[in-house]
Amino acid sequence: MAANGTSAQGSSGSATVAELVQAQWGDHRAGAKYGDLVLTHHELAGGAAARAALLGELLPRGAPPHLGVLLGNVPEYPLWLSAAALAGAAVAGINPTRRGPELARDIGHTDCALLITERALLPLLADHGLPLPPERILVVDDPAYRELLGPYEGATPGEIAAGRGVLCTPTPASRMLLYFTSGSTGAPKAAVCTQGRLAAAGHALAGQLGVRRDDVHYLCMPMFHGNAVIAGWAPALARGAAVALRPRFSASAFLPDVRRYGATYFTYVGRAVQYLLATPPAPDDRDHPLRRGFGTEAGTVDAARFAERFGVRLTEGYGSSEGGAAIQRTPGTPPGAIGRPAPGGDLAVVDPETGDELPRGRLDPAGRLLNGDRAIGELVNRGRSSFEGYWRNPEATAARTRGRGEGRVGAGWYWTGDLFFRDTEGFFHFVGRTDDRLRVDSENLAAAMIENILARYAPAAGVAVYAVPDPVAGDQVMAALALRDGAVFDPDDFVAFLAAQPDLGTKMAPRFVRTMDALPVTATHKVHRVALRRAGFRCPDPVWWSPVTSAGPAPVAPAVPAGSAYRPFTAADRSALLALYRAHDRAALLDR
Repeated sequence: MAANGTSAQGSSGSATVAELVQAQWGDHRAGAKYGDLVLTHHELAGGAAARAALLGELLPRGAPPHLGVLLGNVPEYPLWLSAAALAGAAVAGINPTRRGPELARDIGHTDCALLITERALLPLLADHGLPLPPERILVVDDPAYRELLGPYEGATPGEIAAGRGVLCTPTPASRMLLYFTSGSTGAPKAAVCTQGRLAAAGHALAGQLGVRRDDVHYLCMPMFHGNAVIAGWAPALARGAAVALRPRFSASAFLPDVRRYGATYFTYVGRAVQYLLATPPAPDDRDHPLRRGFGTEAGTVDAARFAERFGVRLTEGYGSSEGGAAIQRTPGTPPGAIGRPAPGGDLAVVDPETGDELPRGRLDPAGRLLNGDRAIGELVNRGRSSFEGYWRNPEATAARTRGRGEGRVGAGWYWTGDLFFRDTEGFFHFVGRTDDRLRVDSENLAAAMIENILARYAPAAGVAVYAVPDPVAGDQVMAALALRDGAVFDPDDFVAFLAAQPDLGTKMAPRFVRTMDALPVTATHKVHRVALRRAGFRCPDPVWWSPVTSAGPAPVAPAVPAGSAYRPFTAADRSALLALYRAHDRAALLDR
């Protein structure tokens, strides 16, 4: 042990996650908190070693050493992450909001030879051709699981490092994570994250955010998502801090959990901050140990409201599961901007067709962009990126680093697929997405996948799905339905149709439905998605919606889940919704 009580290995910038896990051995401070359960760092390392030894017995030789984890945020999740690191295996985070064949496809695509899950999620796996025999599905809250694990309980990280249960010796280049990110033309892609990249991210964020050994990281965002693991778990592991786990995010339980666990840091994505602000104010809102939050999509207005109400500063950043480009909020970042490039990045906004760098964006005193037609382009990283490709998808991997035009300008750059402009002071502003991705309540979705489902709706001759900005954060799903001759849109029938689709994920149902005679097309007879997006709900055709509601200046929350009921979108609805965009400083997004 080093003089400050940390492992000498852990304090010197360990090159692999396996080394960080090994460094927990012998540390008897609290390492994980979950309800009344407290596990020390030493116990976490021992539990990881036991599971790594079990992995060595269960995973078939010669196959990719991959396991899927389909769990809420329970202690078994970080235990299996650590076990995979020790054993030289990779974890595929399986998203429980996926359904039916698509869920089975995710498990099969990532070559998972083992699946870790819990009883509550077993119905998701029934009758969908899962590519695993029953004995390769471990149910962590089943007594048989404890019996299976029992013979390995005495394993130590040192024994694993010496060869017991090791599938391949961990190195910085060893695959560690396979995290799904949506594509624009089909099913989500699994981005690769190696042990070296995850360990480096943990060290970097711990330094950037000032993580201390006595911190407690509250993990309330789902661990199948990169935010919780890369920005929450990894920095805690790198600094020897503890984690506190909440199975699923709950706004009402947030402050009670923070106080109970002594949490000092949390991560967030999407609307989480708005849900917290929507809870009833209380006199003791600042009575807690929380020091900082880190994430994306809080928005300038709500970040300020959060700091004012709870006394906690939120640090916004931009990054992707792929690791190709990152932007950090720095002192002096103006309202509406994301920030400046993270160290090591050479970011630029370029013409997506030619690769030429575009002029800087000019803003008026109110912050409105004056030259969007010339300044908005695709964000690229022209320097060295940490993008490590997509699992078994060479076409998608190549597309991220492809060149443009006859001269192949930008070959080797990382093309983010996101639209930005850079202002005259060098700050980057997010505008939208170049493809047909949507980000709903922190989940990335592919428009094409939703279109394929909605195309089954008999009254529709044509379907287009696209994003409209959410009034607070991220996007909402909007669908345009070109009705067949003589067909009339029946909202109750459409709701019943959506409910009957087994592969419609929980975030996929449209918030807005536009009915029309024919879809607009370009000169090449492609659906004119740009025109649909720009019109959004401000169009001349009838629009139906699952309403959102708001109490004065407080953030919005869905009145009903999208797709569970629809009513006409009236002129009064439009006026009230536009006022909500203005209140959250997002009205300009409707015109981009």
